[in-house]
Amino acid sequence: MNNSGRCLLVILVMVGTLEMFNFCGADLTDDFTLVPLTESNFELQKPYDIPLDQGYSFVNGVHHLWVYGDDKPHDPSSHTQPRTEIQIKGLDYSSGVWQFEGYGFVPNGTSGATVAQIHGAAHGATTLILRIYDGDMRYYSRVLVATDLYDKWFSHDVDMGMVTVFIDGVQNFQVKDKGPGDLYFKCGAYAAPTNISYYMESRWRDIKIYKH
Repeated sequence: MNNSGRCLLVILVMVGTLEMFNFCGADLTDDFTLVPLTESNFELQKPYDIPLDQGYSFVNGVHHLWVYGDDKPHDPSSHTQPRTEIQIKGLDYSSGVWQFEGYGFVPNGTSGATVAQIHGAAHGATTLILRIYDGDMRYYSRVLVATDLYDKWFSHDVDMGMVTVFIDGVQNFQVKDKGPGDLYFKCGAYAAPTNISYYMESRWRDIKIYKH
């Protein structure tokens, strides 16, 4: 595992608020409160027909999540793509300013995988999808967010109705959200509908939730 080249990815989600934040030269968690997390807040979703240890491990503080392109969905009645993901449970929100923070790592070869998302929206299933394609991070499969992220630890921090992405303290991407809903954070490896590698993996550590 290569820990060099660490880059800081911050996602701030503003839902139903007119508050403005100036993060220039500041810690992105200033004026935010750390929300305590326990094991009960981490719900694992994995292919329904395999044991958890065939797609997930937690060793030395690192969540290691992987999935194959021909794996089953997470539920027998689901028609979605295969996934092994962590869902942050018990902290759903529909207003306010929230941040998700966690160091992520995507190994070379993983492509077409959603590694982080904000599930829920007034219109559609998700507010934010961040996918890795050939080492680059994209908003869904379209807008480029960051490049050359293979084999590097990056940190992912997540209300005026905007989603903003920072890398190393610099704003890389901003988009209007999709309206208030029952929102929650997820991370892991979730296959995109098309153009995926057969094997997909991401690793996460030091996951934190902040609220303003």
